[in-house]
Amino acid sequence: MAKTTAPVSIHQHRSRDDVEFHVTYLDTDTGRVRREDFHDLAAAERFASAQLRDEDSWAVVDQVKAHHTSRMVA
Repeated sequence: MAKTTAPVSIHQHRSRDDVEFHVTYLDTDTGRVRREDFHDLAAAERFASAQLRDEDSWAVVDQVKAHHTSRMVA
């Protein structure tokens, strides 16, 4: 019997304040692995796609719980 329920998607977390998206990618110009952070999944996916310029390129989008810190200044 085929599964009739929709898969759980990370798109459901798009507007939550406690989630952010980290794009880790290979910068083929410098040969270094870099990371950019986004609050919007669609923006993170667009950025990751833009990094795929040649056959050696790669990019990964990770959903992570946002850690907001605050500091008291005297």
